[in-house]
Amino acid sequence: MKTVRIQAQQIGLVFKQGGFQKKLSAGNHWLWSNETVYVYNRGELLKNPPCDLALLLEYPAVAAELDVVEVKENEIALQYDRVAGSMGLFQTVLPKGRWAYWKGVKQYDYIKADLSQLDIPATINLVSLMPQPLSAYVRTFTVESHEKGILFIDWKFDRVLTAGTYHWWKNNTPVQVLKVDTRQQQMEVSGQEILTKDKASLRLSFYVQYHVQDVIKALVDNKEYDKQLYVSIQLALRDYVGSLTLDELLEKKGELAPFVIKTTADKAAELGVELRNGGVRDIILPGDMRDIMNQVLMAEKKAQANTIMRREETASTRSLLNTAKLMEDNEMLWKLKEMEYVEKIADKISSISVSNDGSMVDQLKQLFVRGRGQTT
Repeated sequence: MKTVRIQAQQIGLVFKQGGFQKKLSAGNHWLWSNETVYVYNRGELLKNPPCDLALLLEYPAVAAELDVVEVKENEIALQYDRVAGSMGLFQTVLPKGRWAYWKGVKQYDYIKADLSQLDIPATINLVSLMPQPLSAYVRTFTVESHEKGILFIDWKFDRVLTAGTYHWWKNNTPVQVLKVDTRQQQMEVSGQEILTKDKASLRLSFYVQYHVQDVIKALVDNKEYDKQLYVSIQLALRDYVGSLTLDELLEKKGELAPFVIKTTADKAAELGVELRNGGVRDIILPGDMRDIMNQVLMAEKKAQANTIMRREETASTRSLLNTAKLMEDNEMLWKLKEMEYVEKIADKISSISVSNDGSMVDQLKQLFVRGRGQTT
C-alpha cells in the first residue's frame, strides 16, 4: 500500500494495468502498489494523458471534469478567461484538434473563427490581438492617408479602399491590394534623342506634374498607367520638335510645354490622370552642332559690335564738325578751346621752364599767337 496526497485545486486519475480505475479529489488516499496515479492542476490543459483522450472521455467521471473544445479543419478557437459570467482576458489561440481543460477555478469561453472565409467577425477584437498572437492567421494591408487602394479578391476587382488598416483571414483565396499615391507627382522624360525639321539632332529633357484622380481607371482599367503616360508624353515631344527647325524650336521653346499637356490631356484622362504643369528642363546639342552655333553667335555679336562702333564714330565725327563750325564763327569759343587744351597739357606735366629773354606773360602770349597762326 502507498499514500498519495492530492492538493486543493488538483485532481488525480488512478490507473491499473493501463485501465482507468477511479478519480481522486483533494486529500490523502491509499493506493495499491500496482496502481498508478496521475495528478493534474485544475483549470489547466490536459497534457500527456495516460491514454488516448477519446478513450478517457468514455469514462463519465473523467468527462464530467473536463471542458472539451473541438476545433475543425480551417478553424481556430480563441480562448478567453471567464470573469463573473462575462468574457474576460484573452488566453490563447487553439488550432485544429481536440483540446481538454480541467474544470476548476478557471472557466473559459471560446470564439471560433472560420478561416475559410475572408472577413473577420466583429466579435473578434483585433486591436488587442494584433500583431500578436493572430499574426500567423491574419493578413494585414495598410493604406496611408495620401493613398487609395484597390482590393482584388481571387484576382477580381472588389472595391476601392480609403485610408486605414485592413485585415483578412489567411487562406487559399488570393487577396491583393494595389495602392496609388494621390498627391501631386512629377514624371521626368529625360535624354530624348530627337531630330528637328532641318535634321538637327538634339537631346531634350522634359518634366510634367500630374495627379491621379480616378484610381479605378489607373489601376483596374489600365496596366502600368505611369508607363503609358510616359510614352504619350514622349510621342508628343517628338511630334512638336519634329515640326520645327532648330532655330524655330529655340525661339518657341516656351510653347513646348502647353502643346505637350494639351496633346496628352485626353490620353491622361483615360488613364485616370490629370496633367497640371510641365516644362523643358534641358535642350542639349551635339558637340559639332554646339560649336557651329557658338561660331554663328560670335559672328552675330561681332557684326553688332562693328555696327555700334561705326555708329559711334559717325556721331563723333558729326560732333567734331559741328564744333569746328562753331569755333570758326566765334573767336571767343576758339580761345576757350585753346585754354581747355592748355589745361589738359598742364595736367600731364609736373614743371614748366620759362627762358629769361622776356616776361612770362609775353612768352605765353607769343605761344598762343603762334599757335593761332599755325592753326589758321
